[in-house]
Amino acid sequence: MDDSAPLAGCSGFAWLVGASQVLGVTSVVLTGVWMGHYRGGFAWDGSSQEFNLHPLCMVLGLVFLQGDAILVYRVFRNEPKRNVKVLHGIIHLLALIISIIGIVAVFDFHREAKIPDMYSLHSWCGMATLILFCIQWVMGLLFFLFPVASSWLRASYLPVHVFCGLVLLVMAIGSSLLGMTEKLLFSIMQPYSLFTPEGVLANVLGILLVCFGIVLGYLITREEYRRPPNPEEESLSVHFKTLTEGGSPTGP
Repeated sequence: MDDSAPLAGCSGFAWLVGASQVLGVTSVVLTGVWMGHYRGGFAWDGSSQEFNLHPLCMVLGLVFLQGDAILVYRVFRNEPKRNVKVLHGIIHLLALIISIIGIVAVFDFHREAKIPDMYSLHSWCGMATLILFCIQWVMGLLFFLFPVASSWLRASYLPVHVFCGLVLLVMAIGSSLLGMTEKLLFSIMQPYSLFTPEGVLANVLGILLVCFGIVLGYLITREEYRRPPNPEEESLSVHFKTLTEGGSPTGP
């Protein structure tokens, strides 16, 4: 009886991780179908087809990949922490690069079409999310992957880093929903209320993004899914602190 609870917990965790990936991949695919089938495809020529890269890159980068970068600390919670940190940083870097491509695409389209930049709530929220994401990535690099701060400062900043990661994921999903609504109203304002296939697809995409965020939030905040303490890593951390700060290995 006592052994069944951990097994059930592991099974539930695996199902939730699988569900998160299905939701995330489906969201990216539906974004590609929306922009590719209903909005004319993709290009890099300043046309509306270049704009279509924007929603695809932002959903792929700032939502799906950012979510997966956070999730690696739960999925690989028994792997060496240094390896997980590197994977976490690499996925975040990939998300950042893809997101920047998406931002460049929309600014390029606006310039060619003589459309003003940064006037909508979507653009304000989206740009704030991207800027804060960049800051979060740099801070994580300096504090954890290639630490330049003292151990007590890193320990103090860690809860802030974790909290900001969740906030950024919420902001990314919220900005995506604002952008989707804006795109629908600009493109199919009149037939939107008639439940056109494009509008229904976009609405389903929005629901999937919300569900993706909910499942990830649950996985990340549940105490039983957190990375368990590793005595070897804690010992190495104490000895590193001793060597760098002159502390005592037997101290707290």
